[in-house]
Amino acid sequence: MSLPAHTAAIEQIYEQHHSWLHGWLKGKLNDACDAADVAHDTFVRILAARNAAQIREPRDYLATVARGLVIDRYRRRAIEAAYLQTLAARPEATEISEEDKALIIETLVAVDKALAGLGARTQRIFMLSQIDGLTYQQIAVQLQVSLTTVKKHMIRALTECALIMAQP
Repeated sequence: MSLPAHTAAIEQIYEQHHSWLHGWLKGKLNDACDAADVAHDTFVRILAARNAAQIREPRDYLATVARGLVIDRYRRRAIEAAYLQTLAARPEATEISEEDKALIIETLVAVDKALAGLGARTQRIFMLSQIDGLTYQQIAVQLQVSLTTVKKHMIRALTECALIMAQP
């Protein structure tokens, strides 16, 4: 029984380049376990993309996908550390379960991803509203823009967040 072209291409790329990718990632991450995780996630991403048969430069492609995953990993860890630091600074009366912490971190990562695709002004307005707790009017005064501009940027940011959160 012959394998579909996509599956055969993935298998060939895996056999020829997995060791190289793992070694390359180990050098970048200084951690064999993290390198193994990212290498695995890289091949999962390629498998899901269903374009393996069209890859002409496998090492370049693998490195590009892996770099993005490493960036996502560092971003997630930074968000998680910031959240846990904020949580530690709160009074003990606020007890949050490990499951709730994980859900909150997932949500923060998704919001960060949504905001990364928006312009600097939209990000700033969103943060002033949601993190600093300023009203739209206060934001307009502080940034010297109209109230309509603030509303427009908030709609854009909230829409992007809603779209990201609606994804499975």
